[in-house]
Amino acid sequence: MELLIFYPLALIVVVLAFLVVFNKSPIGSAVSLIGMMLGLAGVFVLLQAHFLAILQVIVYAGAIMVLFMFVIMLLNLKGDDKVWKVRERNVWLSSFTGVLMLGVLYKFIDITGGAEFNSPASVPENFGTAERVGTSLFTDFVLPFEVASILLLAAMVGAVVLAKSKVD
Repeated sequence: MELLIFYPLALIVVVLAFLVVFNKSPIGSAVSLIGMMLGLAGVFVLLQAHFLAILQVIVYAGAIMVLFMFVIMLLNLKGDDKVWKVRERNVWLSSFTGVLMLGVLYKFIDITGGAEFNSPASVPENFGTAERVGTSLFTDFVLPFEVASILLLAAMVGAVVLAKSKVD
């Protein structure tokens, strides 16, 4: 039963990921990214990780995408058609890189023997709970957590600096 939900959801997530890359409008790309993140939250629900699904919706699809949309609107990218035309010329290079990455993924799966995809892994009892995520985040992954927070802070400062120079 879960596979009947997972495969269409995975297909929607992959299609939205391609739309993020190949969309001609930055707003359309951001909206596709929001849809993709909501689809990933659905995958977390299928994995019985409801807390992670809620975090995915609130933090990524909510807060961070609002910041992305704010920056896109603030920079007013409608006049920058030259950048998007350069991207259109690189469609063949992007397609070749994508096919190459699929080949590498296929070879990796072939080397590892498929990693027994037919037998589902057992999920621990407290998988995806707030206590388990918090403990793991602040013990095992404290350095990446702090680096990500500094990176987000630098992105916000950069957006303010770009917006201030645009207004002056």
